[in-house]
Amino acid sequence: MHSLLTPVLALIVWTLIIWVWMYATRIPAMQAAKIDPATAKHPGSLDGLPSRARAVADNYNHLMEQPTIFYAVVFYIVLAGHTDQLHIYLAWAYVGLRVVHSLVQNTVNAVPVRFTIFSLSTIALAAMAVREAVALL
Repeated sequence: MHSLLTPVLALIVWTLIIWVWMYATRIPAMQAAKIDPATAKHPGSLDGLPSRARAVADNYNHLMEQPTIFYAVVFYIVLAGHTDQLHIYLAWAYVGLRVVHSLVQNTVNAVPVRFTIFSLSTIALAAMAVREAVALL
């Protein structure tokens, strides 16, 4: 757990868990709604699915968005040779908060709670990036 790359692997594994969760909810919802998968070619074509199934798919999409910045900054830090304990703590904080964000979104989906968790994870990510930017000065 002393490597900055371990939180990257953890978030990748979590994203794959959400992928399984997404299809475990989406496929039965599509079957119940009698939606032919061939008609789901465009964004919005599955908007008729229940909120619970859509929330997990939305969360999977969220794990394809901001975490790409996390992956990039971690690889930058590692390649620049700047790994330290604070970066490792911040990386684990980011991953832990993203996991909690997923659990909230995929269960109770309380937007104010999700926003708070998202904001905290963004602060951890920003701290990592700002530390690296300052190191360039």
